[in-house]
Amino acid sequence: MRIVKLKKEYFHPFLDVISRQAELWAPVKKGDKHIFDRVEDFNRIEMKTTRTLLPPKKLLVPPAFNTFTFNAEGYQEDLSHVSSKILFGIHPCDIHGLLTLDKLFMHEYTDPYYVKARQKTLILGLSCWPDEYCFAKSTRTHIIDEGFDLFFTDLEDFFLVWVGSSQGDDLLRMKPDLFEETLSDSDIQRYIRWQTERDKAYRTEINFMAMPDLMELKYKAPFWEEAGRACLACGSCSMVCPTCNCYNVLDKLALGGKPGRRLRLWDSCTLVEYSEVAGGENFREHKADRLRLWYTHKLQAYVSKYGKPSCVGCGRCLVTCPVEINVRTISKALEGEDPKAFWYRLPSEVKP
Repeated sequence: MRIVKLKKEYFHPFLDVISRQAELWAPVKKGDKHIFDRVEDFNRIEMKTTRTLLPPKKLLVPPAFNTFTFNAEGYQEDLSHVSSKILFGIHPCDIHGLLTLDKLFMHEYTDPYYVKARQKTLILGLSCWPDEYCFAKSTRTHIIDEGFDLFFTDLEDFFLVWVGSSQGDDLLRMKPDLFEETLSDSDIQRYIRWQTERDKAYRTEINFMAMPDLMELKYKAPFWEEAGRACLACGSCSMVCPTCNCYNVLDKLALGGKPGRRLRLWDSCTLVEYSEVAGGENFREHKADRLRLWYTHKLQAYVSKYGKPSCVGCGRCLVTCPVEINVRTISKALEGEDPKAFWYRLPSEVKP
């Protein structure tokens, strides 16, 4: 994998050239949060974000989009949500999230809507610095060696840029005079120091190696009911998770001979309607059962199939859940510790 150097003063000129070929999306400030948004003013790009409100999956499989229109004669596929995009500023954990979606949507049973969007999206990763909610080091997703076209490591006055694909190399060739092919020993030592200090900065650790067995051993542990009593069943954990991929479909019929539409919408297994079947039966009516299913997917089931958890350590569930049900507190409960979370302190008389 080739590594080149880009001085900071050449960063905007490089973006100016490549953004003429496709829509440029990057993290920007929105209130006190950060989101991925289309940018034309490069000064809007936030280079020091920890996490965006929603992960980059929103650009590949939007929260709601039309899959096709239909009438009595047949149907017409709708790919209007797909466009050529360059997505800059994705951190390593979110790139791992996209690689997880790749496995789910592009291997055994291909999802044409995801595949088309993925093929037309270039990934330009960016290094980051952890805060108290990040635990990507525990999931080994704080480093990345695939899944990107270019990856920028920010070393204050210059970037080291990893070239991860032929498409990434094509981007460099659009303005090759901006990049330096030869790195000095000082550049390399500076990167080593940055990497060492970044790895030391992680403050949250979770023993993911133990989680699959603990999920099995504590499948009926009392803390699931305690968490279920506190859970709001709002689905926020699924909305912000980079690897959650459940969805629903909804047919919208039209009168007057106009075509109907089939919509695809994000869904969550923590919502009460998710496990409801014909006749009104619901196999996971209680919130504790739905929570256990969600964490089984994250900490056990995906491991058994792919050899790693489907959690990437981004910390979004930690900052999003208003009642502190997240990977950190659940993992502490599985290990027999007091997670010091709201749901653990809830009075027992509160009903699920």
